Amino acid sequence: MKFFKKSTNSFICSCCGKKHDGLPMSYGFNAPYYWNQTMPEEREARFKFRHDSELCVMDDEYFYIRGNIEIPVIDNKRNFIWDVWVSLSKENFERTVSYWNIWGRQKKLEPMFGWLSTSITSYSEETLNLKTMIHTRKLGIRPLIELEPTSHPLAIEQKDGITMRRVQEIAEGILHMND
Repeated sequence: MKFFKKSTNSFICSCCGKKHDGLPMSYGFNAPYYWNQTMPEEREARFKFRHDSELCVMDDEYFYIRGNIEIPVIDNKRNFIWDVWVSLSKENFERTVSYWNIWGRQKKLEPMFGWLSTSITSYSEETLNLKTMIHTRKLGIRPLIELEPTSHPLAIEQKDGITMRRVQEIAEGILHMND
């Protein structure tokens, strides 16, 4: 997992009592979940990354795109972002590739169905295989990943938003994941 944009806020961690500089407003995953489930010596043969690691093909039959789950932060002007991987059908993957470098692609590609292919451990319920819609955005901007409205905590957060306190809870959980 990677840390992305940090805010200027520092915080006192409720887990360790230490002051941490900057509260990350985004976390990301370098590859679909299945990459980590594959033996390291098999990865190069089984996974092909394309377009600066924004697209991935596994075993020439499973297709993934990187996108952002944006969560409104009620007491902040910025969204909190999970940078995740979502599966696509072969047909939608090929359409996405054909429009990859086309200006106005967001007007030409309809939203596409996909399964969330990232396991985010910050939630009490598994996020892997949640139903999503992938919304293509302007050239240079990762797709918006919209979760199916369900009772899953991540779907509720995307719909209702979170507070900066919740952003800090996520940061603390990730910082102390291996404690």
